Amino acid sequence: MHVTVKGRNISVTEALERYATEKVERIARFFDDGRSVSRAEVELIHERNSSNPEPEVADATFFINGTVLKARVASADMYASIDLMVDKLERQVRRYRGRQLDRWHGQRERHASVEAPQPVVVEEEADEIEARIVRTKQFQMKPMSPEEAALQMELLDHAFFVFTNADTGEINVVYRRRDGNYGLIEPAR
Repeated sequence: MHVTVKGRNISVTEALERYATEKVERIARFFDDGRSVSRAEVELIHERNSSNPEPEVADATFFINGTVLKARVASADMYASIDLMVDKLERQVRRYRGRQLDRWHGQRERHASVEAPQPVVVEEEADEIEARIVRTKQFQMKPMSPEEAALQMELLDHAFFVFTNADTGEINVVYRRRDGNYGLIEPAR
């Protein structure tokens, strides 16, 4: 696994880089062959807002066989942020592996093959109330079921997920409702 550690508003010392790399490499132990995780990107950020009690942010992105896992944690200490970020990633990886195995066993029973979903990453970077586009993302959308889209959304820890519905071929959106359930937005026919 290739790990990239970079800093924003902070100089990444050799000790900090080594600590982040060692912690992130432990995530690869959850995969049998160790080659499933192709790369990981870690960004260490110092927020320059003096009123923020937790200015040290650790942000990681894992690329695993076409799936993207993200974790972002803030605290008062960068080392603590890295530890909390790795804990969050471990929970996501365990959930990902568990659902992947459940899906595999279900496919074996049905003798059907399902195409793996493409990664979709949606990031929010607007800090101001003013409405303006601050980032544009483009991605490939392979057809998937709403259930697979909800799984991808949970793995990315986002509030919504845009995908192509395998049944209808139309663009749909899955979102997390306040009651903990999911909603599906489809175009009107």
